[in-house]
Amino acid sequence: MKIPTRADVLRVAWPIVLANSAIPLLGLADTAVIGNTGTVAELGAIALGALVFNFVYWSFAFLRMGTTGFVAQADGAGDEVEVRSALGRALVLAAAIGVVLVLLQKPIEWVTLGLLAGTAEVESIASSYYFIRIWGAPAALGTFAVLGTFIGLGESGRLLQTQIFLNGLNIALDVVFAGVLGWGVEGIALGTTIAEWATLVVALVLVRRTLRARREDAEPFFLWSQILRRDKLARTLSANADIMVRTLFLLFGFGWFTNQGARFGDEVLAANHVLLQLVTASAYFLDGYAHATESLLGRAIGARQREAFDSAVRCSTQLAAVTAVVLTAIVLLGGRFVIAWLTDLEVVRQLASSWLPYTASYVLVSFAAFQLDGIFIGATRTRDMRNTAGVSLLVFLLVSWPLVAIAGNRGLWMAFVVYVIVRAVTLAARFPALRRAALEPQATDSSWL
Repeated sequence: MKIPTRADVLRVAWPIVLANSAIPLLGLADTAVIGNTGTVAELGAIALGALVFNFVYWSFAFLRMGTTGFVAQADGAGDEVEVRSALGRALVLAAAIGVVLVLLQKPIEWVTLGLLAGTAEVESIASSYYFIRIWGAPAALGTFAVLGTFIGLGESGRLLQTQIFLNGLNIALDVVFAGVLGWGVEGIALGTTIAEWATLVVALVLVRRTLRARREDAEPFFLWSQILRRDKLARTLSANADIMVRTLFLLFGFGWFTNQGARFGDEVLAANHVLLQLVTASAYFLDGYAHATESLLGRAIGARQREAFDSAVRCSTQLAAVTAVVLTAIVLLGGRFVIAWLTDLEVVRQLASSWLPYTASYVLVSFAAFQLDGIFIGATRTRDMRNTAGVSLLVFLLVSWPLVAIAGNRGLWMAFVVYVIVRAVTLAARFPALRRAALEPQATDSSWL
């Protein structure tokens, strides 16, 4: 395996950054179409419905992350049969979860929409949106598995093609169904569902073409005896369960932040929401380096190359750190202009501007947590990720109570910054053990569980 350089990291990272940057466009398009053709209730229903699916899909994000680590390690080891088998296991798992979601759509709708506060009219429209879009769940989850494969192989250009196709088709269908034909929220849901299934087909074609071009063995494309090996399935399920729990911990942490801010009133809630858009935007950039780390480090582990491992960590972290500094400067210098663009409410602008330094601090230190996430995903050290996420959440909750009591929302932002620092520190404490185990020639699958 070639020793990774900063140029290699950038080659893998920049298409991911572009793909991530395209994600918000879909939500903006949905909002714009309904905002100009529908009612306030329909706009609220889109917000609630999208929130439900964001939570569901985030919960199963392990289909992307877990697949990346397994594929990258198999690629580094030169085991093309296992590369295809890792994809096959992820697709089988995605199909199974997707079918369960469709079969349980009624109780899921009852629980999720029941937890959200909306008027009877909004909830009724959101329910219609949900029952159409849920049929796209198996396709969306299957696409996660394919995207994880692309990242694991370092084929981030394929990921960008897939994301552009999804967003482009989805936006076009939204405009036609909701805008031209006047189908409203149901048209938005139908357009998204069709786009998800079409994207899965395109993604499967692209990944098959990619893997066939690499194929040198005489085995079937999907060797089912390898895909269904008990030890491989157990390892996959264990890793994915860990990532799911870890993701739920993170979702709870962000939910806690939002809920605590809401206790200070609508203006504070709105200001925090605006500032979180800056945090999210920075994450799109920093995620590109983390994904590159997953791929390069996973392949170094598969090849058992210490120099490649260290270079992947060093080069990607250097670039992520520099990018974090640049993003922090942008937030500090241009944050007020972004805030003014996002809202015309003067009280919200003033509140958000007063807490801008804390947002900048979060962006500055967050790259370490992103990078370490990428390292642990590439190494499939998922148990460490799960445990450290739980510890970090506990520290966040314990720290936020006294800080909020003393300093209000400012204290909440202080605790939020502490939260992302603790996420990085707890993972960093486990890094030496990861490095030792990852590069032991005699390491086996069981060493990762």
